[in-house]
Amino acid sequence: MEITLPLEQMSTDEKIRTMENLWDDLCKKAESLSSPSWHKNVLHEREERIKSGDDKFMDWNKAKKHIREKVS
Repeated sequence: MEITLPLEQMSTDEKIRTMENLWDDLCKKAESLSSPSWHKNVLHEREERIKSGDDKFMDWNKAKKHIREKVS
């Protein structure tokens, strides 16, 4: 089933509400959804990088500040 939305005609508010409705619907069925196969591999790679010291955790507020500085 293909659904086409008139995205060019929708306001930003309408688009956001549509995305929220889609997300809410997916969340109701979360236990029946499975992650894509590549997702497990990415998580494993990230765990290994943390264990090896190549990556580390950062405080969320510091991370947001770092991101903002990079995109400004």
